[in-house]
Amino acid sequence: MNVGENIWQSHASVSSVRYKNCGTTKSVMAGKKSARMMAHDKISAGAMARGEKSIKKSKSYGIVSGVMPVEAEKSPLNGGTFTKEDNSTKPLQNKKNKSAISKLLENFPVENSTCSLAQIRATFYPKFENEKSDQEIRTRMIDMVSKGLATLEVSVKHSGSLFMYAGCEGGAYAKNSFGNIYTAVGVFVLGRTFQEAWGSRASKKQSKFNSYLERKRMCISMELVTAVLGDHGQRPQEDYVVVTAVTKLGKGKPEFYSTPEIICFCRKWRLPTNHFWLFSTRKSVTSFFAAYDALYEEGTATTVCKALDELANLSIPGSKDHIKMQGEILEGLVARVVTRDSSKRMKKVLKYSTPHLPVGVGLDLGPSLREICAANRSDEKQQIKTLLQNVGTSFCPSFVDWFGNGSTDAHSADADESFISKFLQANPSDLSTTKFQDIIRLMREKHIPAAFKCYYNFHKAESMSSDNLHFKMVIHVRNDSAFQRYQKQMRHKPGLWPLYRGFFADINLFNSSKERASQIAINSVDMIDNVPDSNDISGKGGLADEDANLMIKLKFLTYKLRTFLIRNGLSILFKEGPDAYKTYYMRQMRKWNTSEAKRGELSTMLEEWACYARRKYGNETLSGPMYLTEVEPFLENYAKRSRKNRALIGSAGNLVKAEDFLAIVDSGENEVGEVETANPSVVKDSVGKGEGLIVFFPGIPGCGKSALCKEILCSTGKLWDGLPVHSLMGDLTKGNYWKKVAEERNRNPSSVMLADKNAPTVEVWRRIEGICSSTKAFAVPVVPDCEGTDTNPYSLDALAVFILRVLLRSNHPGSLDKACPTAGYVLLKFYHFYDGQDRKVFEAELIECFGSIVKMPLLKPNRSPLPESVTSILEEGIDLFRLHSIKHRRLDSSKGTYAQQWAKWEKKLRDIIYINAEYLNSVQVPIDCAVKQVLKQLGTLAKGDYSRPRPITAKRKAGSIIFAAVNIPVTELQGLLHKLAEKNSEFDAFLKDKNVDRTLKQAHLTLAHKQNHGVTAVASYASVLHQNVPVEMTALFFSDRWAAMEAHPGSVDGEEVKSKNMWPHITLWTAKGAAAKESSTLPQLFFKGRATLIEIDPPVTVVGTIEFH
Repeated sequence: MNVGENIWQSHASVSSVRYKNCGTTKSVMAGKKSARMMAHDKISAGAMARGEKSIKKSKSYGIVSGVMPVEAEKSPLNGGTFTKEDNSTKPLQNKKNKSAISKLLENFPVENSTCSLAQIRATFYPKFENEKSDQEIRTRMIDMVSKGLATLEVSVKHSGSLFMYAGCEGGAYAKNSFGNIYTAVGVFVLGRTFQEAWGSRASKKQSKFNSYLERKRMCISMELVTAVLGDHGQRPQEDYVVVTAVTKLGKGKPEFYSTPEIICFCRKWRLPTNHFWLFSTRKSVTSFFAAYDALYEEGTATTVCKALDELANLSIPGSKDHIKMQGEILEGLVARVVTRDSSKRMKKVLKYSTPHLPVGVGLDLGPSLREICAANRSDEKQQIKTLLQNVGTSFCPSFVDWFGNGSTDAHSADADESFISKFLQANPSDLSTTKFQDIIRLMREKHIPAAFKCYYNFHKAESMSSDNLHFKMVIHVRNDSAFQRYQKQMRHKPGLWPLYRGFFADINLFNSSKERASQIAINSVDMIDNVPDSNDISGKGGLADEDANLMIKLKFLTYKLRTFLIRNGLSILFKEGPDAYKTYYMRQMRKWNTSEAKRGELSTMLEEWACYARRKYGNETLSGPMYLTEVEPFLENYAKRSRKNRALIGSAGNLVKAEDFLAIVDSGENEVGEVETANPSVVKDSVGKGEGLIVFFPGIPGCGKSALCKEILCSTGKLWDGLPVHSLMGDLTKGNYWKKVAEERNRNPSSVMLADKNAPTVEVWRRIEGICSSTKAFAVPVVPDCEGTDTNPYSLDALAVFILRVLLRSNHPGSLDKACPTAGYVLLKFYHFYDGQDRKVFEAELIECFGSIVKMPLLKPNRSPLPESVTSILEEGIDLFRLHSIKHRRLDSSKGTYAQQWAKWEKKLRDIIYINAEYLNSVQVPIDCAVKQVLKQLGTLAKGDYSRPRPITAKRKAGSIIFAAVNIPVTELQGLLHKLAEKNSEFDAFLKDKNVDRTLKQAHLTLAHKQNHGVTAVASYASVLHQNVPVEMTALFFSDRWAAMEAHPGSVDGEEVKSKNMWPHITLWTAKGAAAKESSTLPQLFFKGRATLIEIDPPVTVVGTIEFH
């Protein structure tokens, strides 16, 4: 017998069952049993029902600490009878065997003939990336569906733990571990699912299922939802699993089933499926995202599912109803891009593959999960053994993944480093092994935060020898940043396989003959050469790699309130105090872009919670795994106080008591819960291969951008090593400028684009963001540096300098020079684009959107004040511009009511600017110095000191969407009101003391309101969001309390826009104390003689934009 055989010999000789007397303590209350005793009785009864012998209970109060013996069955360990052994000699025996096994690895030689074989056992999708590019992914998803390239698939995110199953030998796995309470609970719940679905045929089906997974080399991933593994957002009413992925592992890269295939697979085996919705049109997909935004802060399972059922092109209900099984608190939704024919395939599956009703629900299946955990609260190993035994040997014939071979620790990981080194040196036997080695090598070389844990594979015990080693390996990613860093490497190495969540493999190291090893090495190279490079994870079906992998997770605030704000803040509350806790949750809410009103409501509630918890527990920290024991009653009482509170909480009450059956979880394990780091590290990026840079200018004519672009073109070698630089001057470009930029970027993706055109508005910034997204580029805004005013990021000093530079030009390509008669008006128009935000807000917006800004020095810091004459003429021009805009909107200054005033102002402006030219030149930073400073900053960014930006469109008011409306230009409304006043003396008298020019700051025509018309009605306008629409003004109503304009929206691209209100109108004025919404009663008041009507004939049409509010 060799060394390996000696180590792995079967434990055929076993001792008899032994139990120690538990003492003679009498029951506390005669005639009554504890909950634990009653649960124990039920387990025994269940064992007897299956032909197993029960154990006679001791008369003492204590319970025998042991598993339910299965004397009639063979041991799941090694084929013998299971016994409760005397453990007095175990430590020595364990130590001896562990040492012998370690010597096997230590003495294993790595030679030219050493080979390795990696069999991937379990994988789940890579980590979701929505925290980095939420809105960018949304935009791409909408674009793909709109063009008919894809369908959007949305599913419910059940709140539980990741559980993966690959068969009884393939293994049961949690996110980063196996052989623990998480996987034991998973195996039990999955086994019980088969029993409920198949009834008396369950054992046969369980065995077939295990054989099927082994034969086909497959793994199924599930969300394990249970009350025994710790609290999430709400304790489930029932313990269950929902299949979320099915993976074919084979001998190549893992292939994930499509959703129609998953449903077909699950219906074949009668496994639980999730609730899915398919969105295949632009209108439906944009409405979906709008509905989520509207429901984000208060959505529950009922309201969310109802809204999606109404909006989706196809709804496929799940076999597990979230409301009945888990409750109303919905963690979130998962949206991903699937092939455009998914709807057709799904309908076909639904037609030919019908679900089966469970036939085993009413049968006595033995003790439940909660009863087993309750009866074995004192010992985690005991809980695991009892759970696995009650599953039955047809589904779980071996316990070796949890307990080893009975004499050796199943989770001895002291072989990690030495085994990995030998594995990487060995000749790979196939493609999977080669790719698996590549993953590990790269992660080690790049120091990506992950652990490579290796464990002895007890399923291969009989074949273990001195030249044939079997291990299980777990790639445990320790930080989410690892996925981002790894994916960046994948962009440069297309053949690299993805880094999956839940990544497990069986590894075999063996020594072969030199001839055989040589042939293996040749075959491995041939396989790699013949395999196309692809990083698709989901069966892309014609989609590009990056598009096929688009996936986003959308959570709800009612869930995050419980998990992130309360549960994850417990340690801060009890260790650092209420002030630190408040800082924590306010920072989280700002990070989530929670609406200001909701932040105030949550802050009030969380302050009360903090006082309640500290008063009750003092300095003793509340247990995180069972935090809902205290939180749920508190939330229930808080919700009862008002309707607003109920909406804030979402749902409370019906608390499931978990104290008696909570599973014993090692504090070192991390399979439950989600933790958001308070201060995530910023990953710096340089402009990489295949990527580019757009330099653009949110400035004003005369800011120096063209001069700067010329200098950059002359300094390209110093800035970007070999990267080509292109400049596109706006004044020389015909047609749509930003479309031309996108075309140039597509032609030259690995280049720097100098966008020599002013980019003053958010709309332009959105265009730039879209170009970056579609052409793999970063964007850097270059802005003139100055103090700004309270309402504008550019000061009057800066404006005066810009005007001087324009007036000193000759023969300008865009004709904006000293020969232009309206040069002053043009600069005031650009200046007005920035009106309403100070310098701090302006810069913060740019930094948030694009990651960084480059500041171009403009004015000397110790300059003398701007001359009074210059200040006066600029202020005069700003006032004139406002009057002109109200009256004529965008009409050129040479036309209209104020044409003569503009001509006089332009002449006066030039005189004053020329007189003060010496001063204005003296206060400027010399252009060559300014250029050097900009080049220096750009050079720093080019070398990698650059924060990858969050897209501009990510700054949305999620959850604060209340209504959809057409925003009406105030200046046009004010102009129309003045015209009506000129023609109607009664209305003229009405306006005299109303001062509408000052009070009417914004105006809108409501299309739909969430409270009055529902979420889906509001969301239905998402497909025309930000679009211009003509609005026809037909009548004016006014009374002593309100004034409103009757208005009717037109069409957008042939789609008629209709208001859900019975009387579409624009509220213009309300008296003090009068509610604006009551202006809708004006037509009724008119018929009662209490309001005045002025017909607008012919109707006046203005153009507004459709927006959410």
